[in-house]
Amino acid sequence: MTRHTDVVVIGGGQAGLAAGYHLRRRRLDHVILDAGTAPGGSWRHMWDSLHLFSPAPYSSLPGRLMPVQAGEIHPDAGHVVDYLTDYEKRYDLPVHHGTRVAAVRRDDDRLLVEADSGTWRARAVVSATGTWSRPFLPAVPGRGVFTGRQLHTVNYRRPDDFAGQRVIVVGGGNSGAQIAADLALDNRVEVTWVTQRPPRFLADDIDGRALFDVATARRRALDAGRGDTGGVASLGDIVAVPPVRAARDAGLLTAKPMFTRLTADGVRWDDGSGADVDAVIWCTGFRPALAPLAPLRLRGPRGRIPTEGTRALGEPRLHLLGYGDWTGPASATLIGVGRPARDAARAIAQLW
Repeated sequence: MTRHTDVVVIGGGQAGLAAGYHLRRRRLDHVILDAGTAPGGSWRHMWDSLHLFSPAPYSSLPGRLMPVQAGEIHPDAGHVVDYLTDYEKRYDLPVHHGTRVAAVRRDDDRLLVEADSGTWRARAVVSATGTWSRPFLPAVPGRGVFTGRQLHTVNYRRPDDFAGQRVIVVGGGNSGAQIAADLALDNRVEVTWVTQRPPRFLADDIDGRALFDVATARRRALDAGRGDTGGVASLGDIVAVPPVRAARDAGLLTAKPMFTRLTADGVRWDDGSGADVDAVIWCTGFRPALAPLAPLRLRGPRGRIPTEGTRALGEPRLHLLGYGDWTGPASATLIGVGRPARDAARAIAQLW
């Protein structure tokens, strides 16, 4: 069965909900197709100790401030799930949970969105699938030889799962530092943190509010033809959230250089030294989850789809939302996704 609507939004996490909010304000008929079986997007799958970088009011989607979490300055992931669940209900957003999209195709003056629940024919599509479902694992020699446990950020939950074990945490970004700190502060786990380059911690007083302002200033400078300010990357790679700060200041968060290969029972560095390891946690990032858009043949360098703002250059009826700075300043954050979502809804409304 083929159903008709003005706009199909693929993904019901924070970016999809922000898109739905602005599409509803413009009275555009739309549907949000979400592979998750319940509200909350990727926040439902975060590790237990994760907290936001910013206080609740600075971590809000358009139209609705996130309420403060009792006893917490920086809300945890469970609080974010509750907020997104309430947001979806408050604005009566038409989210179809448990609906997986397989492909988006051109069909004359419409786009066909093929899902496991049927096909939708739409004037426009907003892709808001994020990156969480596409973890990246580097091609390190010996990865297939190692007999211990290997997992990615998406699979990590708590230190209890590694009590009495020797663990290598790989990655010099926020997830690597936070998971390494989570384990290091638990004296039952022997942790080694390895990074490609020396870790760069942001100043202790910088949080998500400042990062959003810096990302926005960079985007405005580029759009105005001025020089690149460097954005957030110019400040550092790691936000010094309280657990990271505590582990760092206690001398528990000193990184070693990246190892060159894995062996059956551990890792080896290029100087010939090695270590026996029970588990490797790859905090090595993600790639955009764009597989449903493959039939449109829009991919450019580095697997990205070239865009102007959120609009795909090769298909003006397609907008990409929430994948990072290339689809809007800080658009992969709660507070940052509102503006590009508004711009996408405005551009879509102008299609007819």
